[in-house]
Amino acid sequence: MLTLPPGVRVFVATARVDGRKGIDGLSVLVRSQFAEDPLSGSMYVFFSRRADRVRVLYWDRDGYVLVTKRLEKGTYRIPWPAEQGRAVIEAAELLLVLEGIDLRGAARRARWSPRPVRARPTL
Repeated sequence: MLTLPPGVRVFVATARVDGRKGIDGLSVLVRSQFAEDPLSGSMYVFFSRRADRVRVLYWDRDGYVLVTKRLEKGTYRIPWPAEQGRAVIEAAELLLVLEGIDLRGAARRARWSPRPVRARPTL
């Protein structure tokens, strides 16, 4: 079970990835396909071709951490469209998918967001 801070950025590769890739291969994918720095502290999630395995890569102050989960039965339901190449999700969404919850029918409630501050005209 992953414990994630609520503010962590989570990037999901929407295209399937070879499940044999290790830390070095996945960090190269982060740089080339995501155009992100794997040392930024964000989490990068990769699903295998059969969608029965997931790998989560992140940098933890002094080294990479690679977490792998393999399902013994069934597959992960990945609700993000594959055309984009990557999706940015919230940590809570990742935890729900890893628990086997299908998010395709889920709807998000409207959230409050601050209004943009308009510059006042100077006199």
